Amino acid sequence: MSRPAIAQINLDHLRHNYRLLNQRVGQSEIMAVVKANAYGHDQSLVGPILLEEGCRSFGVTDATEGSELRAIIGKHNSTEITLLSGVFDAEDAGLCLDCRLTPAITELNQIELLTKAGFNGDIWLKFDSGMNRLGAADPATLFSLVSDAGLHVHGFMSHLACADEPEHPMNLAQAKNFFETCNLISPDTPKSLLNSAGLISLQDYAFDVVRPGIALYGAEPVPDQPFGLKPVMSLTGEVMQIREVQAGASVSYGATFISEKTMKVAVVSMGYADGIPRPLSNQGAVYIRGEKHPIIGRVCMDYTMVDISNSEVQPGDSVEFWGEHISTNEVAAEIGTISYTLFTGVGERVRRQAV
Repeated sequence: MSRPAIAQINLDHLRHNYRLLNQRVGQSEIMAVVKANAYGHDQSLVGPILLEEGCRSFGVTDATEGSELRAIIGKHNSTEITLLSGVFDAEDAGLCLDCRLTPAITELNQIELLTKAGFNGDIWLKFDSGMNRLGAADPATLFSLVSDAGLHVHGFMSHLACADEPEHPMNLAQAKNFFETCNLISPDTPKSLLNSAGLISLQDYAFDVVRPGIALYGAEPVPDQPFGLKPVMSLTGEVMQIREVQAGASVSYGATFISEKTMKVAVVSMGYADGIPRPLSNQGAVYIRGEKHPIIGRVCMDYTMVDISNSEVQPGDSVEFWGEHISTNEVAAEIGTISYTLFTGVGERVRRQAV
């Protein structure tokens, strides 16, 4: 048996979240964002379920992820797989041809790579609407060059900088900029702007395609305006050993925790190599036997120590770091990060197990 470090993936919760999003977006199509191995949830588990639910559009980062997903969901269907970062080299362009991938284009050299590979399919034209990250600076010129190269612009896309702050003025400014630019270039070309949080802050700008990611996996994109999502991942370890620690004794590296009294400490079978953030040292909690128990001492590479004084916790008990009882947003808030980093930080040696 492998070491007890498991990410339980609740496929019923995934179905629930997708259906909830589908109701919210109305006539817009969902492009399910499954990049970074479905945000750490395992695209081999997530992809087929979304396909069963009727999803026919997926977003990944690059051609490698796209080819892996195509192998999972099949070549002989109408499913579109969009490469949100486009293509980087000739190999990527070849994969677009072989695996029927749809790259998002931002630069002239990407057009050249695709045409040299013999690709003449659909592309997205991705341009900047105010975030100043990835996107074409001159979308009108790029649109003409794409057309001249014999490629078909499937749609325009851009990305919001502050969607998780619904009242931020940049949201409306970007939406208006995006809409006006699209209409100047090609009014009838489909449009895609909103991510998960955008469905809360700018629902009127859902346009033709929306691109939820984090919401699929059950983390509320705007915690104080919940969708009603259910957590898909429960990250669990196991109590390996229980020790009695005397008053005045230290726990874990650096002796950063000193016991003020005699206490019981559980050694849990997961650490930062599994994706338990080291900043949770001496803060945060885990869930065991119906109760939360504080993390004490420094999180180690393979182990985390927990105060289980005055409890009935036993060796072999399951330990939840986040999931059904502790949300990723709650954990993230403890250490000043976001749920995305928690999901994508779950290590490869953690088994993904469908439940």
